[in-house]
Amino acid sequence: MSASSDNQDCIDVFIDAMWLESGLAKNTLSAYRSDLNQLAKFIGSTDLLNVQQADVQKFLALLMAQGSKGSSSARVLSTLRRFYRYQIRENRIAKDPCAQVLSPKQGRPLPKTMSEQQVDDLLSAPNTETALGLRDRAMLETLYATGLRVSELVGLTLLEISLDVGVVRIVGKGSKERLVPLGEQAVDWLQRYLMSGRSALLRERQCDALFVTARAAGMTRQAFWHIIRKYALLAGIEQGLSPHTLRHAFATHLINHGADLRSVQMLLGHADLSTTQIYTHIARERLQLLHGQHHPRG
Repeated sequence: MSASSDNQDCIDVFIDAMWLESGLAKNTLSAYRSDLNQLAKFIGSTDLLNVQQADVQKFLALLMAQGSKGSSSARVLSTLRRFYRYQIRENRIAKDPCAQVLSPKQGRPLPKTMSEQQVDDLLSAPNTETALGLRDRAMLETLYATGLRVSELVGLTLLEISLDVGVVRIVGKGSKERLVPLGEQAVDWLQRYLMSGRSALLRERQCDALFVTARAAGMTRQAFWHIIRKYALLAGIEQGLSPHTLRHAFATHLINHGADLRSVQMLLGHADLSTTQIYTHIARERLQLLHGQHHPRG
């Protein structure tokens, strides 16, 4: 029997074992088979059970050279590790060729953000002659001014904002409390909304939520997601927007204008500074773009 047919038998046995032992989904098993077939094709006449660490490293290097993302190569390595751990357990090999192989670096995807002009266009999109438009403008202004999570925004109550002081009190993840400044424009639009828009929506009904619907209930995350998409279309912003995009814009624009990372971390309510550091990469990309556009040797 050829090495090729031996390898296919070996893969079949492994896939069957994974299905029986772990009940893995069909798509997962198909991905395992595809990854192992790629390795079998790469090693040619070599038996899968005779693969060495150097073979695995060369195989991953080839995938990267062919344009595979770090995340994809890491997933392939995960398949190989599971395959060879199974072979060790079955006493078919004595040494795992993946044991000392490091996972390919996975670049953390940068969050989508917006230019300051796009934010201005978005915030100006609601028709503030209506009660709903006033509410939506106040919500958008508050979101951009504070960088709140959408769940924090729609969960705000009247007791959690102080327009006199210009701050909002947030109880975020892990029940951690933070005070976030609102800024003059957000305060101004909140005052307009509270003076006429909110009362028009409630029509003498009672609700503790700051931002209410025409049914005198609090806003849901899903409803606000649809609202922001509607105004993005009105503002001519083609990129897919979500409430989280404005949170990213809040952080990015602060850093672009000189805010220090620790302050942005506190405003966002991040427990770990490393989570906030992603925004320095966005700011750095913007600086590189500006340099390339405006420097004579860019």
